[in-house]
Amino acid sequence: MTRVLVPVAVLEGGSVSPGLISLLGAVDVTVLGYHVLPEQTPPDQARLQFGERATSALEDISQEFAAAGGAADHRLVFTHDREQTIERVTDEVDADAFAVPGTTGDVDRVLVSLSGDVDADRILSFVGALVGDRDIGVTLFLAAGAGTPGDGAADAAASESPAPAGGDAGDGADARLAAAADRLRERGLDVDTATAAEGSPFDALIDAVPGHDAVVMGERAPSFRSFVFGEESERVAAASVGPVLVVRDRRADDESDEDAAASTADDTAPAADE
Repeated sequence: MTRVLVPVAVLEGGSVSPGLISLLGAVDVTVLGYHVLPEQTPPDQARLQFGERATSALEDISQEFAAAGGAADHRLVFTHDREQTIERVTDEVDADAFAVPGTTGDVDRVLVSLSGDVDADRILSFVGALVGDRDIGVTLFLAAGAGTPGDGAADAAASESPAPAGGDAGDGADARLAAAADRLRERGLDVDTATAAEGSPFDALIDAVPGHDAVVMGERAPSFRSFVFGEESERVAAASVGPVLVVRDRRADDESDEDAAASTADDTAPAADE
């Protein structure tokens, strides 16, 4: 079952909008209640002082998610490093995505960014599970100059149709976007596509947000951190107000599993005669 981690600053009035709760109704949710402590404050001391109040708030939020349709649980962490905590708990609960909560009402349409070197195959699988058979539209978005989505089912489908003579990289990107849209349409989703030829990928994404109630994007290296201005997903959330769902990139894990399987096959194969 698809799982999403939803971090909430539980002692700072953090909450989850009804629109995000409804959007995540088709998946399982782990609510991560966190509180960032001053460097000199021991986590155990904070837990003794605030644990009961924080746990009560987390139980209420978890119940709201469960009432929306999916399974829900919660964890409480007092930490000195928010980013490391989110990364650790995401791994521990094996979440497929994490949320940057934002304010939204009913979600009628979701913007899905495939820009850059993201795990497009996993993003499309996540969107299919997220939307399911509900009446929620999807716009697949690709910004020129941001690179093309990582190898996956969309790439394989696009490769079945050779690019016309004289085609450029843009033709390949359009083909991948069209293949990705076809994949979701086969699951019964209402899908549009949009591209941006100018401007930075970040600005192009912000310009595409109006008319959408939430954003889905891929995890960018290094892990949950961005380079200069903080996490890109949080910058999108701040600019768009609505929630952002960041799908984890597990291509390295998949490759490790394949290598391990191949190694096991080699070990168990009968030895050849010399």
